[in-house]
Amino acid sequence: MKIARHAKIIEIIQVKEVETQEQLAEELRSKGFDITQATVSRDIKELKLIKVMNSHGTHKYATTSPEDSFLSNKLVNIFCQTVIYVDNVDKFIVLKTISGAAPAAAEALDSLKFNGIVGTLAGDNTVFILARNEEDTKVIVQKIKKMINV
Repeated sequence: MKIARHAKIIEIIQVKEVETQEQLAEELRSKGFDITQATVSRDIKELKLIKVMNSHGTHKYATTSPEDSFLSNKLVNIFCQTVIYVDNVDKFIVLKTISGAAPAAAEALDSLKFNGIVGTLAGDNTVFILARNEEDTKVIVQKIKKMINV
C-alpha cells in the first residue's frame, strides 16, 4: 500500500501544482486512498520532496534525486550558517557572508533554483544577485531573510 501511495504522490505532483500537505491528502483521497495529514507528512519526508517556486510565485512540491537532495541540504545548511546580511536595490540583491563563504552561498542559491534569479556573482564575503524584476527581488529577499532568520 505504501509503495502504491508513494507512486501516486509522485504522479500527482508531476501533473498538478500541489502547494500544501492538505491539498496532497485531498488528491490522494480522491484517488481512493484513506490517508491522514500525518501520513502525508511522513511520505513527503520519505520521498525527500522539496518545495520549489512555481511561475505564480507560490510553492509546489517537486521531486529531487537523492544525491541532489543530500548536496542541496548541505548547501542550504552552509547558506543559513554563513549569510549574515541581505539587502536590495532595484533588481540587485546583496548578501554579506562570513569571510570566504560567498562562493558556497552563491552555489546554494543556484541549487535552490529560485524563480526570478538571473544569476549570482560571488566574491570572498559578498554575493550579488540579479533578479528579473523588482517584484522577484522582494520575494527572493523575503525568502532569504526567512532562511537566515532575520
